[in-house]
Amino acid sequence: MVDKNGDKMDWGMKNRMSQLIQKDGRCLFLPIDHGYFQGPTTKLEKPGKTVEPLMEYADALFVTRGALRNCIPADNTKPIILRVSGGPSVIGENLANEELTTSIEEILRLNATAVGISIFVGSEYETQTVTNLAYLVDECENFGIPVMAVTAVGKELEKRDARYLGLASRIAAEIGARVVKTYWCDNFDKVVEGCPVPVVMAGGPRVDSDKEVFDFVYDGISKGAAGVNLGRNVWKNKYPVPMIRALRSIIHEGYTADEANNLFEELKSE
Repeated sequence: MVDKNGDKMDWGMKNRMSQLIQKDGRCLFLPIDHGYFQGPTTKLEKPGKTVEPLMEYADALFVTRGALRNCIPADNTKPIILRVSGGPSVIGENLANEELTTSIEEILRLNATAVGISIFVGSEYETQTVTNLAYLVDECENFGIPVMAVTAVGKELEKRDARYLGLASRIAAEIGARVVKTYWCDNFDKVVEGCPVPVVMAGGPRVDSDKEVFDFVYDGISKGAAGVNLGRNVWKNKYPVPMIRALRSIIHEGYTADEANNLFEELKSE
């Protein structure tokens, strides 16, 4: 396997990346890591119960080590992306003040397929979080473990535009991330075109309908995204299984937003 930048991978990295990015070049990641800064988030009070009916439709699960150990059965065969950064909480002064929270030994012990870390480009803690990423890449590349960088914005939602997200995504790739998770935005093709590694969508603007979720996911996929890393749009939905199945139809089956919405309505009535 060769990445978007022409970099040849060794077997371990190639194997783990193939577990994340499917043969069609697409992926559907299911994140349930929100508790690391939000606590017992609504619908994630019992993470294992929430994700149990969703797991068969996800390509990988994004989770913290505590939730993995205590809430996910050990016979799980889905790839695990381990959240390894944290520190501040939602009630703290600055969400950007993150540090690495998990050692490489722990990552290996938990048999993670990949790891995920946030960077806060443009924040007070920009250098700190980007340096966290650089250190993590150095450690994980030694063992063939892909690093997914998350272009976080904290509470500064106005930063979700193509210019900012394109900058943050490119920096993450330049530092060595094998995958970048970023927000969907208008002109999303500009973000993807400037990033030499696979880009997955974390979400988009607040929406008033399920159809709007399908709209931005379809738009992002059509503009080059490898897939999604959507949590709240799935497990907070009144119909989480129909929702993830409809999203999967866009990502892996070539459905349009309208076709996915029709499928969602059909599955809801079953």
